[in-house]
Amino acid sequence: MVSRSRLARIAVPIALAGLLTACVSQQKYDALDNEYNQLNQRLSGEIGRQQVHITRLQGAIKIAVNSQLLFPSGGWEMPPEAQATIAKMAPTLAPFVQTQIIVKGYTDNVPIGPELARQGVTTNQILSLRRAQNVEQFLISQGVNPALLTAEGLGEANPVAPNDTAAGQAQNRRVELTLAGSGT
Repeated sequence: MVSRSRLARIAVPIALAGLLTACVSQQKYDALDNEYNQLNQRLSGEIGRQQVHITRLQGAIKIAVNSQLLFPSGGWEMPPEAQATIAKMAPTLAPFVQTQIIVKGYTDNVPIGPELARQGVTTNQILSLRRAQNVEQFLISQGVNPALLTAEGLGEANPVAPNDTAAGQAQNRRVELTLAGSGT
């Protein structure tokens, strides 16, 4: 049988550790919330709410960029207007990046045509990866540390709108930036 004093010597440190863990989690939450609010205010003001959508995730911040601005249908090269938008974002993002920016490219569900196939783009996943890599390279050209960037192509996965209309397809052709490790 365990004595009360021995039980107290075991239980008190465990309880204190639990309280400290809760404090750290609250601090991370508060830091992430602060970063989210600052990014939302700065990017929405500088770029516009129609072009970027900022979402707070658990342990990260996601920035979705309107792909109608970034890419033509079936393309992965950014037009000058898109480069200007990303160029505005780069210096705003820099102070918030502590670990990594994951650039995620998406497409609609329209099959790849013969012109893209001749260029080596045989699937929507490859097209989405090229979009993500294009944004990644542009961020690097704007001074973002390449060691903090990763590009992922997710193709037509995770649509944000139905693909049965042109407007829905346009919403699904998007790029998202996830600031992983924010709030730490």
